Amino acid sequence: MYLDLYFSDFYVNFITAESKLEDFVEQNMPLDKNILKAKSELDDVETILRNLSQKQSKITVESKLLLAKVLYCKGSHQAVLDIYDKLGLDSLCKDNIPPRLLQLIAEAYAIKGFCLEAIGPSSTSKFKIAEQEEKVTECYERAGDLALLSQQEREKAMLSSSGGVVREEMGGILESAIQQSPLMYIKHGEISKAVGRFRELLRVIESRFTQSLRQGLARQLAEVLIRGMCEKTYSPPDLTRSPGKDSGSMKPRKYSGSRLFIPRDVNEEALLLLLIAEAVATREAVLNRSEEHKEARQHSFGNATAVYDLLAITLVKRAQFLKLSESFEKAMRFSYDEFHIWHQFANALICAGKYSRALLVLKECSSVRPDNTVVLLQAAKLCYEYLHQVDEGIRLVKQALEGSNENSPLEARLHVALGIGYSLKALEVKLQTDRHNLHKQAVQAFSKAHTLDPNDYLALFHLGLQLAIQRQISEAIKYTRLALRYRNDHIHSLHLLVLLFTAQKKYEEAMSLIKAALEEYPDNLSLLLTRCKLEEVLQGPEVALVTCKHMLQLWKDLYENDSDVDEISSERPSRPPTANDRSTFDRRSFAQLQLSECTDRDTGSIRAESVAASRVEQTLSEVASSLGSHLQSKLGSQQTWLLQAQIWLHLAELYLSLNKMSEAEACVQETSSIFPLSHQVAFMKGRVQEHKQHFVDAKASYENAVSINPAHTKSLQHLGMVLHYLENDKRAEKVLREAVNIDPTSHQSWYLLGLVEESLGQDEAASKCHMTALDLESTSPIVPFTIIPRLLI
Repeated sequence: MYLDLYFSDFYVNFITAESKLEDFVEQNMPLDKNILKAKSELDDVETILRNLSQKQSKITVESKLLLAKVLYCKGSHQAVLDIYDKLGLDSLCKDNIPPRLLQLIAEAYAIKGFCLEAIGPSSTSKFKIAEQEEKVTECYERAGDLALLSQQEREKAMLSSSGGVVREEMGGILESAIQQSPLMYIKHGEISKAVGRFRELLRVIESRFTQSLRQGLARQLAEVLIRGMCEKTYSPPDLTRSPGKDSGSMKPRKYSGSRLFIPRDVNEEALLLLLIAEAVATREAVLNRSEEHKEARQHSFGNATAVYDLLAITLVKRAQFLKLSESFEKAMRFSYDEFHIWHQFANALICAGKYSRALLVLKECSSVRPDNTVVLLQAAKLCYEYLHQVDEGIRLVKQALEGSNENSPLEARLHVALGIGYSLKALEVKLQTDRHNLHKQAVQAFSKAHTLDPNDYLALFHLGLQLAIQRQISEAIKYTRLALRYRNDHIHSLHLLVLLFTAQKKYEEAMSLIKAALEEYPDNLSLLLTRCKLEEVLQGPEVALVTCKHMLQLWKDLYENDSDVDEISSERPSRPPTANDRSTFDRRSFAQLQLSECTDRDTGSIRAESVAASRVEQTLSEVASSLGSHLQSKLGSQQTWLLQAQIWLHLAELYLSLNKMSEAEACVQETSSIFPLSHQVAFMKGRVQEHKQHFVDAKASYENAVSINPAHTKSLQHLGMVLHYLENDKRAEKVLREAVNIDPTSHQSWYLLGLVEESLGQDEAASKCHMTALDLESTSPIVPFTIIPRLLI
């Protein structure tokens, strides 16, 4: 009975000491800053374990291992190593030992590695340093293998070890050691060995105790692959080595089989790892918003943020913006009031073309950070450039101005954005008074921006463009030249200056400048289309035809690259992305940018009616096109096909001017096969019919164009003239007045209206129309100023 009480007290003391030690380590990681605390709180634990380790019993080894852990917490590194040397750690690793003891031995190897690192080599000799580092790395790798094996054994047996505390988690010491082993290789520049060790750890059969660890390892390996692995030197994982527990080596069991997935390139492996890490991060996110869970919530969110940032880098490389936005959407449930994730989500939605939803997310970002003017500017940019919500864009910019500091570096850009809003709105309103007031407000906003930042080329460019629209040509040239002084490669300023020269009828100077601009931007289709117009005026349509055919070749190059993007954006790409692919992504964005400059060049219409019509007709045209088998497998983005349609239409115009009817009809047919329900296709069909003097058919085509897009000025102009030819002058007058109302700066509309007024016997009205037309024509550019996009860049 006495003996039973003795052993009872013996084990109670042991369990008490271990519990205190583990509680302390859980709350205070063994770091230098916690040494004093450990010395004050673990003295009684050390005393108990010293006494127990001196007695021969079944738990003597365990007592010594825990004593070494106490001394490590107290910073006595050499004493720890002495205990391990006497114990002989290597001799303790035997088959069939309990998982609990296996974990203690694994922890001992981890602590040994940390102590060796803390003490450092005994000599400054390079050989001694390398030998010491090799020992440390070996300790960390041994600790990792034994720890993972112990977790597998625990899950397999699901039995508690006798006499001790069974921990749910692996523990911070072991997790640090496992992650440290590949980092040792990275520290010495041995990236391939580090990647090999990461892969070996991740190939271990997962247990319910190692999911959090797996997330960290997957994220770390993905980061190494993204930032440190060259695509040319990448080697896929080698799974030919036999998995499982090697005889006598105490290795954890690994996944095996003939159908294991093997990534083929560095981006594919990084993406796979990050998707695994994302799944774990999403599942283990702490959703409880109470104060007691704040630390755990911040920790889990930090891990998730690191994964999502790397995921963004990887998916952007492959232009997988839709997938990226879907990933960020999963993060929304644990990202309440977390600006970074919300802003990344908005950026992903913008890149995926989901502009309406991106605007809503940006507004949510603004509610989290009301003082962040960048977000409001970004939202205004969406409203102006994609959603055509001009009033909302102006409201957002005013909100940003109200909340910004007068000395803010963005103050000038906010006034530029406000001016863009007023300028766009001026093109929409129908009342001359409203239009005049908005133009005036736009000029004031751009002038204010120029005053705030005299060196900002963007404020000067927009001021020049606004003055050009108001036909103040000399002033516009002054500010445009000044904009080019501060940024001489700004393509839109160059293009604006070309158009300003044409407004002064200086066609030779305009041609010289556009040739210089095309040397800098040889594949800019908007500049090339303007060059076509200039060549048509200066050298005739035959010369312009050569440039137009060159544009078709450029489009072909753009289309082929864009088709490659669609190919590599599939779930399993047929090849890894290259540097050329990255330029392809830029080309796709470039196509979208140029589209706004190439559409409706003869009218420059960006009215609400034009935008709405363009969206509807593109959607309907896609549906109609998909019904034809020859277009069902059409690759490439919609922007590239719209650009091709614009080139075909311009080519048709040139052939008409050369009286080559069959070629013109063929061009119209090509455009119709791409977008059969486009108002521009209907317009060009009318032009062909009008050229043939089939006025009834031409009238029907122009009416179709106007029914699709009521703001298409060219269709209204030609419809008015066809009605005049058909002796329906009353209706012709009404149609041409609508054209004048839509674009009062078009001298063609005023001239044609004057002709109709003459036929109606309204000589005074006709005279006023012709005088207005003559006045406007004297300052009219070769294509409307409004084709130049109003961008916040």
